[in-house]
Amino acid sequence: MPRYFFHVTDGYSSRDTEGTELSDIYAAQDQAIRTSGEILRDMGAKFWDGTDWKLEVADEHGQILFTLHFSAEEHPALTDRPLTPGAL
Repeated sequence: MPRYFFHVTDGYSSRDTEGTELSDIYAAQDQAIRTSGEILRDMGAKFWDGTDWKLEVADEHGQILFTLHFSAEEHPALTDRPLTPGAL
């Protein structure tokens, strides 16, 4: 089975040195979505600090196969008033 590596850059780089064996590229894409969701959940409010981040998936030869990009941007409608839980 092929091995895929999930590298995260979010102000600093976190290289996946172990990789994950998955059946094919489609399984790697599914895993990338799950991994990104876990990272977003764990980031909490830090996600809103304006730092762009990405998850790159590479094959066993180090070739980048695809990249997921994430960023958040507050717009004036939100920055002009205090946020209250559940307001969105």
